Amino acid sequence: MAQPRHLKPWKMLFQGSMYRKLHAHLFRRDREEHAAVLLAGLAETDRDVRLFVRSVHLARDGVDCVQGTSSHRTLRGEFITEHITKARDEKLVYISVHNHPGTGAVRFSDVDLRSHERGYPTLLQIARGTPVGALVFSSNAVAGDFWLPDRKRVALSSATVVGSRRSVLTDDPRSPSATCDLQYDRQVRLFGDRGQEILSNAKVAIVGLGGVGSLLSEYLGRLGVGRFVLVDPDRVERTNLPRLVGACNWDVLLRRRKVKIAQRNIARANPQAVVRTISADCVERNVADLLKDCDYIFLAADTMRARVLFNAMVYQYLIPGVQIGTRVRDDRGGKVLDVYSVSRPVTPESGCLWCNEFISPAKLQNEALSDKERRAQAYVDDPGVAAPSVMALNALASAQAVNDFMFYMTGLMEGEAAFDYMCFRPTCRNVRNDRPGRNETCRDCSREPGSRFAMGDGMPLPVKERGRG
Repeated sequence: MAQPRHLKPWKMLFQGSMYRKLHAHLFRRDREEHAAVLLAGLAETDRDVRLFVRSVHLARDGVDCVQGTSSHRTLRGEFITEHITKARDEKLVYISVHNHPGTGAVRFSDVDLRSHERGYPTLLQIARGTPVGALVFSSNAVAGDFWLPDRKRVALSSATVVGSRRSVLTDDPRSPSATCDLQYDRQVRLFGDRGQEILSNAKVAIVGLGGVGSLLSEYLGRLGVGRFVLVDPDRVERTNLPRLVGACNWDVLLRRRKVKIAQRNIARANPQAVVRTISADCVERNVADLLKDCDYIFLAADTMRARVLFNAMVYQYLIPGVQIGTRVRDDRGGKVLDVYSVSRPVTPESGCLWCNEFISPAKLQNEALSDKERRAQAYVDDPGVAAPSVMALNALASAQAVNDFMFYMTGLMEGEAAFDYMCFRPTCRNVRNDRPGRNETCRDCSREPGSRFAMGDGMPLPVKERGRG
């Protein structure tokens, strides 16, 4: 039986630039109290309830935020009405925000809580079935009080800032000291016991467990990542053996699933890891639902439909990820034309795969055809034609992707680091960085009305029902 919503941890996710905008407004040099309103998407998973900040509305001092009857400031009724109505119409969660001075632990004052008790029942009536809530910040901590439609109240467990590096805020920034297994001593010397603890609590998805995905499972397993979702519908074939980490002839004879090979590799490296294997297409609805509470998604599948879903997950649920692949192009006569390996980070801060033309509408349409229809239309780029593949080429981009993940999660990524696409061309010993662009009207990554950005479960994912195209 599913745990009731009010008994689950409630977490919030901010895109990095939105959090910086809010923080700069709240913590000015005047050291006074300031306020804002957030509108957020909502999603419920098996593990928790998540809020995704879609927009930040700063309250102007003396106009939207005025002196109340006590020494505290309060939001004007007109400002509240404007944004609670917008939240209701767009199926978003209304959240009021203010700050308290200081850098340590933070909690709501008695005056704050009494104001919630006076005003939030009315806000719930306006919201018509959507929760409402409040946040209070100190400079590096946050507390939350959320009211559910049935008047139950829940506290905020944590707020995660998804920027160039990940940071997590709670109501008390003093974190308990962590002591990690001696097994990880050499990497703990890089990012500390706390960094290792972060990795052991992380949940990642690897979509596609072929040559690239099997390397990812090996690297991440040995890094000490604690939770995995592995997705791939295929079985091991003899031609997979040169590039599938840990695979052997017995796996071919037993027609073992690729996800099971990866699970075995992870278990050898980290027996404590929790691994869920899914032998199905990631674009099936029940599979996509299992990715919503991941901290990072590695896309190593080569279909356009997988790219479309991955792209939507990044922006709709604010889950950073990376699309990785290797390509050897030949002229179908044996002459090699190009060799490259790519790592394309896709984050809520950057432009998406649609904007940068890495999703082909023609190939997407081709994938929707049956084999018979595809042959009838004589598609040249037939997925049934085996492409050249070599393990060492797969390792180039896979290692870069895992390094990006490691430094992002542990907070060691430099603040000004750009998440450019990286293309490795080993035949000419060249590495090229490409800055992803953004279309300001994109349905996935823009902030325009109707986009997916931070909508959570408020917008359907591009999935198919089991057994349907």
